[in-house]
Amino acid sequence: MLKSIFQSDKTVLSCEVFPPKRNDDMYTIFKTLDEIQTYHPDFISVTYGAGGSTSKKTATIAAYIQNICEIEALAHLTSVAMDEAFLRQMVHELNAKGVYNVLALRGDQPRDMSDEVFQNRHFKHASDIIPIIQDAAEKEICIAAACYPEKHPESATIEDDLTYLKKKADAGIDFFITQMFFDNGKFFEFRENARAHGIQTPITAGIMPITSAKQIGTSVQLSGSSVPTELSNLLAKYGDNPEDMQKAGIDYAIRQIEQLISNQVDGIHLYTMNKSDVTREIFKQIHVMQ
Repeated sequence: MLKSIFQSDKTVLSCEVFPPKRNDDMYTIFKTLDEIQTYHPDFISVTYGAGGSTSKKTATIAAYIQNICEIEALAHLTSVAMDEAFLRQMVHELNAKGVYNVLALRGDQPRDMSDEVFQNRHFKHASDIIPIIQDAAEKEICIAAACYPEKHPESATIEDDLTYLKKKADAGIDFFITQMFFDNGKFFEFRENARAHGIQTPITAGIMPITSAKQIGTSVQLSGSSVPTELSNLLAKYGDNPEDMQKAGIDYAIRQIEQLISNQVDGIHLYTMNKSDVTREIFKQIHVMQ
């Protein structure tokens, strides 16, 4: 089971893929996964659309990772548009496909969900779904959760954010995966604060390689992550040259990861954007570091 991987002394390596919007693009994601499996990640996570639009695809892709690629699959469960019956149904469907690792998320408000429906959603927080997942599972299940080195956008203070984080840890989370960040100093400060709050759960660092100028704007908007001067300078220098920008973005991510590994990070989780070539370059360098 996935949780046992974090009990070893090595840095856990993983990456994320997302289901394609079009059904006829499923072959493409399977081909990408076939390529990624050759880099030997410890697990691969699969996202789940906040409105549930990709729920079937998430389960299908997770099953492919688990059973065909023979790599531990971590299926996202985003509860913002779920009720308890649907959550239990999704857990049962994943278990039936041999998937026993899930990432418990609340998720952002879907575009087609009104403010009223969002405010009256069945599950207010990710911590609300953890005991239900545990109860619904057919056998022991590994549950991960998200955390935010620079504070969740809806939290009033970092202290409030750490309080909710501790609640998730106490509910029985096996490990955390951070939101993407570009400043390692923010991560080290967050990790120190989490440990000071009694949170000893492993924390995997979420890294997104920035390979285009457009990508950084979208990423910052979604995550609220700050952009260090060094990365801003790279964007200014290479932003108009896609090939050079990709090389510079990969190099920046590799240097981030190298520093994290040298500071005993529990794990590295790559937000790959389904780009197997970028994943290959970074994993090749990480394997040299370890």
